[in-house]
Amino acid sequence: CNSGSLPGSGSESVWVLVVSFGCMEGAQLWLEQTGCSFDMLLDPQRKIYRSFGLCSSYAKVMKFGCLLRYSEYEAVGRDFPDIPPRLLEDIYQMGGDFLLDEAGKVLLCHSSKTPLDRPTASDILQAVDAAGCSTHTAQ
Repeated sequence: CNSGSLPGSGSESVWVLVVSFGCMEGAQLWLEQTGCSFDMLLDPQRKIYRSFGLCSSYAKVMKFGCLLRYSEYEAVGRDFPDIPPRLLEDIYQMGGDFLLDEAGKVLLCHSSKTPLDRPTASDILQAVDAAGCSTHTAQ
């Protein structure tokens, strides 16, 4: 994770907010281990997740292609966050990436098809440009 503006965003920047359903201890550990410096909001009842249609899916998480990618990460020595089992609440919860303008209008809606499915920074910046909205940086 990087803080501040997205690469290639020129004078514009976007405020990134990570939403997690986990507990504070697990979220803090994840932030430390990943080096993520974005703001984080905890949603233990998953109200935000449900409002964006994000569900828990064993089938999507356990897809062969996804598991193969994870095994490739291990083979090249890529570290995964080491979260104690007592802090893992639902490893099947699907995520997503959403871009909202200052009024709360959804400009980009990307519900992940697998845990590794994310829009590119270019996709996000194109949505910002298309909306012609002003954006803010969280520090």
